[in-house]
Amino acid sequence: MQAKNIKQLFELSEIAKKRILKYPKKRFIYEDILKHKDKRFISVIGPRGVGKTVLLRQIAAGDKSSFYVSMDTFGEGNLFDFAKVLSENYGIKSLLIDEIHFFKNYDAELKKIFDFLEVNIIFTSSVSLSLYESSYDLSRRVKLVNMFPFTFREYIYFKDSVKINPLSMTDIFNRKWTKNHLKWMYLFDEYLKGGLYPLSMENFDVLDVMKNILDKIISKDIPIFANLRMEEVDLIGKTFKFIARATAEDINYSAISRNVGITKHKAQQYLDLLQKAFLVNVTMPYGTNVLKEPKVLLSLPFRLLYKNYDEALGSLREDFAVECLRMRGYDVFYLKSPRGAKTPDFFIQESDRKFVVEVGGKGKGRKQFKDFKGYDKIMFAHGDVIDDKLKVPLFLLGYL
Repeated sequence: MQAKNIKQLFELSEIAKKRILKYPKKRFIYEDILKHKDKRFISVIGPRGVGKTVLLRQIAAGDKSSFYVSMDTFGEGNLFDFAKVLSENYGIKSLLIDEIHFFKNYDAELKKIFDFLEVNIIFTSSVSLSLYESSYDLSRRVKLVNMFPFTFREYIYFKDSVKINPLSMTDIFNRKWTKNHLKWMYLFDEYLKGGLYPLSMENFDVLDVMKNILDKIISKDIPIFANLRMEEVDLIGKTFKFIARATAEDINYSAISRNVGITKHKAQQYLDLLQKAFLVNVTMPYGTNVLKEPKVLLSLPFRLLYKNYDEALGSLREDFAVECLRMRGYDVFYLKSPRGAKTPDFFIQESDRKFVVEVGGKGKGRKQFKDFKGYDKIMFAHGDVIDDKLKVPLFLLGYL
C-alpha cells in the first residue's frame, strides 16, 4: 500500500478515535472483549445497527498502539502488506477492522497475518455466514463473539444510567427478583417497539431505519456470501415478508414453499440464510417422535414493519422471549404434541434443570402444563402480574 494511502488511513483512524469520545457509555460486551484480546484474533459478529462500529472505535480510543480502519475506506490494498507495514514501521499492535466481509478474500489474508505477524486483530461483520463457513476455517484461529441488540437490562442502563443485577432462569423461577427489577416495567413496550437498538437513544425513527437495514441485508449482505441470482434475492425478500405477516404457528417449510413458490429445500436454505443474517430465530421441536418442522420467530422489531403494534403483540412476545434466551446462549426448542394437544410454548435447560415455558398475555391459563410432570414450569405474562402466583412478568427475561 502506498505511503499516501497509509497517511490518509492514519488520519481517518485518528478522527474516528476522537469523535467516539462523545459516546462515553459502553456496551456490556466491551469488557468481555478486552479480556480476550490475548486471543490474537477476535471477530465481533452482529446485526447491522447494534453498535459494532461504536464498540470498535471505543476500543481503539483506549489503546494508543491500535489502528482503526473501515473496509469502506480501505480501497484496493493488500491487507497482509498493510498489517505488516503498520506493525514493523509504526509499532501498531492491534488492528481493528470494521465490516471486514466487504473485503474480498479477507479470510485468506487473515490466515496469513495470523501465521506470520505478531498483530492482534479485532474485526466486525454483520453476516455470520461467511465466518462460520470460511474455506480457510477461521473459526480455529478466531474467537467468535456475538453482539446482539440491547437486552432490556442494558436498555435501562443506556436510557437511565442504572445497572441492575442480572437474573438466571432459576432466579426467575424461584422469584428471586427485587423491587428494583420490577420498577422498570413501564419501559417494556417502548423497548419492544425498537428501543433495543442503540439508535433509539438518538431520537431516530427506529422503524424507518430498520426498514433501510432490512433492505441492505436482503439486497446486499446475503447475496454477497450466498452467491445468489437476482431472482433469488427477490424470493428471499418474499420469504421474509411472508414470515413477518403470518403468525409463528403458520410457518413451516411447506407453508413457505406453497406461498412463495419455491421448493421445500429452498425454503430451508432461505431460512438458514435469514437466521445467519440475524433476521429470524428458527426453533426446532423438542423430542424425537414429532415432525421436524421449524417454528420461526422474527428478530425484534422487524415484525413491526408489516403490522401495527397491537396486531403484532402476540407474536412480538414470543419474538422477545426466544431472542432473550438466544442472546444468553440457551438452546431453545418449541414444544409440539404428536397428537396435536395443547402444550407450553418452549423447552430450555439450565444446568440440570429442565424448564417448560409458556409466553402470553395476562389471560393465559395453565391447562397446557398438565402433561409435563417433573419439569419446572414458568408462565411469562405481558402486563402487571406481580401478585399472580401462577405467572411472572415477561420482561424479566430481559434481565438474563
